[in-house]
Amino acid sequence: MDTSIFSNKELIPGDQDLSEKLEKTCDLWNSIRDYVQKKAPDSVEEWKYSGKKFGWSFRINDKKRVIVYLLPREAYFKAAFVFGQKATDAIVNSTISDTIKKELLSAKVYAEGRGIRIDVRDPEVLEDIRRLIEVKLAY
Repeated sequence: MDTSIFSNKELIPGDQDLSEKLEKTCDLWNSIRDYVQKKAPDSVEEWKYSGKKFGWSFRINDKKRVIVYLLPREAYFKAAFVFGQKATDAIVNSTISDTIKKELLSAKVYAEGRGIRIDVRDPEVLEDIRRLIEVKLAY
């Protein structure tokens, strides 16, 4: 089952918890947070408890929507996005990796758009994630 490593509703995860659980990927988590803050200085960060089945997740919002969800796992995390059709079209016509494009195009379409989750285990995916953040902010 793909669930958060933080499941205790009573304990909101803190930076120390993240550092311990994410291990070497904690720097990547912080890099994404910093990038969003730089691109969207008015963005708001919040931990959200989605019930026993899913545990705690972290989201960064602007005034209109969630920019990115960060989902903590054991020694890594996932970056999750939801894109509408215009953003999806922009991604398909971008230099973002073909793997991400295929996953996005094969995702089920909901009223709010298509969702995608990207495992973040090493810095190789950071450039694509930065581009996805830019697309999210543009559309």
